[in-house]
Amino acid sequence: MSRILVFQHVAAEPLGTLDPLIRRRGHRIRFTNFDRDPDAQPNVDRYRGLIVLGGPMNVEDQAARPHLRTELLAIERMLQQGKPVLGICLGAQLLAHVLGAPVRKHHRPEIGWYPLRATDAGRDDPVLAPLAQTAPVFQWHRYSFEIPQGARHLACTDSCEQQAFRWGDNAYGFQFHLEMDVPLIERWLANPVYREELAELGHDTSEAVIRAQTAEHIQAMQLRADAVFNNFLDLIGRPQRRYTLPSREWV
Repeated sequence: MSRILVFQHVAAEPLGTLDPLIRRRGHRIRFTNFDRDPDAQPNVDRYRGLIVLGGPMNVEDQAARPHLRTELLAIERMLQQGKPVLGICLGAQLLAHVLGAPVRKHHRPEIGWYPLRATDAGRDDPVLAPLAQTAPVFQWHRYSFEIPQGARHLACTDSCEQQAFRWGDNAYGFQFHLEMDVPLIERWLANPVYREELAELGHDTSEAVIRAQTAEHIQAMQLRADAVFNNFLDLIGRPQRRYTLPSREWV
């Protein structure tokens, strides 16, 4: 039975719909929750794949949150071993940073539902292809990544060009949140920190709009998300291919 390591940053951002998919396929999940144990030093050599979830912190917060450097080193080692890696939102930004790409505060935060467009590479990608050419996805981010050199650019939105990438055969970064369901979206909308962020940003949406659009789009997104996540999980346990990454100091 293969084991998957999951990096979690806050209780409000779990695996969501990914959790039952992983368990139904017979994988064992090991969580490292850096909010509860910021000094954790997970041994990634014991795992066949890594999923790095989202969170309210950013790559630039390494001085205040040293666990981010632990995560960067862990991601780098997984890539060197040729093991599948999936980064979601913050996780995608960390993956991009490991690969040498800038991560910056985005000019326009995305919160709520946005039409995601696949690039030519995305439409043909073995993992992301089920999203189809254009599909609404859930977003909640104010930072974004650049596409790493040598990676394939897979998707974009009108307000954020860099939404998804693949590096090598099995390392993926998704800026958006395919793992959401209605209870998890309601959990975010009820969370004081997330509510404050929504209000502070002066965003051109509201809780009412998000709820209405969720009712309209969630079912279709979940069907596509299940297909995308299952494609990624198919990579777990495949023959490993090793890559050479330049050594770097994380700052």
